[in-house]
Amino acid sequence: MKTLPMTYHYESNATMSELASLIRKAQRILVTSHAKPDGDAIGSVLALVRALKSMGKKADGWLMGPIEPSLRSLAEDTPLYVVEERQPDDSYDLVIVTDTGAWVQLEPLAPWLKKHHERVIGFDHHAAGEEVAMKRIVDTSKASVTQILVDLMDELEIKLVGDRGGVAEALFVGLATDTGWFKFQNADAEAFRVASRLLGAGVDKSRLYQVIEETAAPSRLALEARSLSSVEYFKDGTIVIMLLREEDFQATGGSLNDLTGLVNTPMQVGAVQVSILLTQVNPGTTKISFRSKPACADRSATDVNELAKHFGGGGHCHAAGARLDMNIDEAKAAILSVLE
Repeated sequence: MKTLPMTYHYESNATMSELASLIRKAQRILVTSHAKPDGDAIGSVLALVRALKSMGKKADGWLMGPIEPSLRSLAEDTPLYVVEERQPDDSYDLVIVTDTGAWVQLEPLAPWLKKHHERVIGFDHHAAGEEVAMKRIVDTSKASVTQILVDLMDELEIKLVGDRGGVAEALFVGLATDTGWFKFQNADAEAFRVASRLLGAGVDKSRLYQVIEETAAPSRLALEARSLSSVEYFKDGTIVIMLLREEDFQATGGSLNDLTGLVNTPMQVGAVQVSILLTQVNPGTTKISFRSKPACADRSATDVNELAKHFGGGGHCHAAGARLDMNIDEAKAAILSVLE
């Protein structure tokens, strides 16, 4: 079972002006993020590539799959490459890693990144990470990494354009999706201030919501039904565990791309404070998604990031994930032993 080094203190070791200076000096830049990119990962990659191109740089976005079609469609004419289909060459003089500092989330590109470590800089808002980037900014107070990148855009004097295919649109995607469209606790006053600025730049929020959240295939509903039929309650009904096995995907014709947000469904139950979805990726591998409700006047919060760390994963206080090299029933037993 993989775990992050407990003695490593993951924090910023550079200023925004220092990283902006490195970007200005570079000519060919690779931008990437974690595997199975979410809205914040893709939004940050697109925003950076578009901004860099506006500066006259040669910039390419590289993603690691699987990639949701709805998020992939946001690229428009922004060049994106998939690591599983090809590997980057050695001509990039700067590499930017966004929305992660964990090697386990970068495995398809990890050997290449380690080979070019002295050229890697990073932007992240997660509490846990490793020495992926030579120079980095880590700000856990930000709701999304795109919120951090707004400050970078200002430092680089990039105009925030909210038109379709613009920098502001990509930044908004990250902020909106990582705050659950501004429903989560991390949607604080600063997040709303940045959102207001991006909307003022011309971002079409309604179009983005439809493109990202309302394009599910029928297989999504079928998988949701199967996951809900597997629900088990633990700890006096405060914790829910759901399972999706290989046969569920075979019967529905669904895929991992259909699972976005599914782990949140049990949170509609008042007593449920933590929801856990286990997905059998293939024989011997199980993906785990953790979610928890924020604290309020009559209850404290459960930090699922700490829970995920037990299994070599990580994320945020209320949203985290991990991957175990065991079958789904073994993974469930491992989780229950930790919960006890």
